Amino acid sequence: MPPRHFPTPVPQRRSSADDRLLTIPQVIVELGVSRATFYRWRSRRKGPASLRLPNGSIRIRRSDLDAFLADCAETKP
Repeated sequence: MPPRHFPTPVPQRRSSADDRLLTIPQVIVELGVSRATFYRWRSRRKGPASLRLPNGSIRIRRSDLDAFLADCAETKP
């Protein structure tokens, strides 16, 4: 009998409440921008990093949204 081959486990990100996946409606409400503005930022790669799920839906990690907002913060002179 030939040896059995088992798939190599793929390391997965640990999910935490801090890094949950947000929908576009959740993000645009939090940012206070329109859907069109969000998609314009996304097309210009100016918005928060996003993921495309296998079903075509787009999600934004909470940590990526927080990092985006931190980058947008103005520094005081």
